Amino acid sequence: MSEAYIVDAVRTAGGRRNGKLAGWHPNDLAAQSLNALLDRTGIDPAAIEDVIMGCVTQGGEQSTALGRNAVLASKLPQTVPAVTIDRQCGSSQQAVQFAAQAVLSGTQDVIIAAGVESMTRMPMYSNVHLYAQAGIGTGPWSQRVLDRFQVAEFSQFHGAQMIAEKHGFTREQLDAFALESHRRGAAAAQSGAFEAEIVPVEIETPEGPALHTIDEGIRFDATIESIGSVRTLEEGGMITAANASQICDGSSAVLIVNEAALKGHNLTPMARIHNVTVTAGDPVIMLEEPIEATRRALARAGMKIDDIDLYEVNEAFAPVPLAWLKDIGADPSKLNVNGGAISLGHPLGASGTKLMATLVHALRNRNKRYGLQTMCEGGGIANVTIIERL
Repeated sequence: MSEAYIVDAVRTAGGRRNGKLAGWHPNDLAAQSLNALLDRTGIDPAAIEDVIMGCVTQGGEQSTALGRNAVLASKLPQTVPAVTIDRQCGSSQQAVQFAAQAVLSGTQDVIIAAGVESMTRMPMYSNVHLYAQAGIGTGPWSQRVLDRFQVAEFSQFHGAQMIAEKHGFTREQLDAFALESHRRGAAAAQSGAFEAEIVPVEIETPEGPALHTIDEGIRFDATIESIGSVRTLEEGGMITAANASQICDGSSAVLIVNEAALKGHNLTPMARIHNVTVTAGDPVIMLEEPIEATRRALARAGMKIDDIDLYEVNEAFAPVPLAWLKDIGADPSKLNVNGGAISLGHPLGASGTKLMATLVHALRNRNKRYGLQTMCEGGGIANVTIIERL
């Protein structure tokens, strides 16, 4: 049977809104990760058969075949095709899974799965709000859809609050989880745990040119008091900007090949993709689906959660990984060991391959074997990818 291998995985350090990466056009920011992958693996750029690029807010600077424009901004030759996909926050994790399916089938041998999001230059929901302001259309959901689920809109913020209430979490538990994310992110940054995965990006500072190499969202001085002082997003709610993922600019990329490409291009794999799963459930509570997706992925892989050494569960909101831990019966010490989106940022379309870069390198650094990554996504969808370090 054919296999799908990860040769290398890279990401930029996250940039805060209007922060260090704000000056980078999304095409060029995506190209930074593509170029780094080429440089690190030494593969002939012309050997890349496709680039699958995740991006959520496809409008403005992120419109008009963003993936193709990123290729044209990179070292890749113009003969390399690309496609841009949107599975909401799981867009570039789905890019990994599409790439794996392609190389497993033998229809292609060498693919880059990647993602990018400049949430500074293309703010979240601007591709909806600008149309509404211009009086164009009625929005992304037809009345038939809204009537079916008896809602006025689908809101991830409301879904996160619903999860917290359903699972009986308190504001104090959510804030404690957020603090731990910052502590783990800070420890990873200070120990050099991210060095192998981060692509240095040139930036301009008041002091002159510099390289951006540290995730800008980490609050090295975070305390439970500072996190607890942030007001809730809804009156009487538990969700705050401090226990939710940070708005972030960034890009990431993974080189995925099959056995023929390993031999043909003299490549050494870091990991093997063991299972790819995607499921969908309730679009109202929305962000709880990683639980069911994980159960199905483990069953299909013939594994138990105790077989997995490290988990990356996207910290879209603190209740999401907390509910996942509770229902799956997973070990908290294996979860997001280097911090997650609450501290490191969540650059939407780039987060799937960003988490994969962190997972692959964490498995190697800790000499562990199996890793599981899952992502909650708009519409009640979730991806799960299980990998084996080689």
